[in-house]
Amino acid sequence: MTRPRDLVRRLTGISTPLGGVSWQPEPSESDAANRVLAFLEDRRVLYEAYSWEVPSQCVDSVLEIRRMLTAEIGALSPSSPLAANLRAITAAGRKFLRSTGVRDNEPSIATPYGLHRWGFETALGELRAVVGIHVALIAERHSLPVPRQLQGILPESPD
Repeated sequence: MTRPRDLVRRLTGISTPLGGVSWQPEPSESDAANRVLAFLEDRRVLYEAYSWEVPSQCVDSVLEIRRMLTAEIGALSPSSPLAANLRAITAAGRKFLRSTGVRDNEPSIATPYGLHRWGFETALGELRAVVGIHVALIAERHSLPVPRQLQGILPESPD
C-alpha cells in the first residue's frame, strides 16, 4: 500500500494553470525480480562444478549476493512476496557463511581439502538448493525465464 508520504517523496513537478502533476513511478516488483535474476546469473558460486570452486572466492561472492539482495529488499514493500524470497536467500547465505566458518565477514576456512572441503561442499550444496527453489518461485511468479546458468540448481519438475 502506498502511503501519502511516499507519493509526496516521488513528486517531481506540478504544472499550472489547469493543473497536472508528475512523479517518479514506483519501481515494479517484476523489475526488481528481473534485476535479481540477472545478478544471480553471474554468480558462479551458484552453478560451477564443486571441484572448480575456491572457498574464499565463494565466500566473497555470497557476501556480494547478500549485499545486493539486502538493497533490493529495502526498496520493496515488507509484505512483498519477492521480499520474502530474497530474505530466504539471504538467510541461506548467512547459513553458508556460518557453516564455512566465516564470522563478521572474515573468512576462516582452514583448508579447501579433506574434511574441511567436504563440509564446504555440503554447505555450498545446501545454499544452491535453497537459491534454486527461490529462483524458481521468483521466475514463475513474475513470468520470467530462468537464466541458463541457474537452470542446474532448479528443483526437479514433478512431471
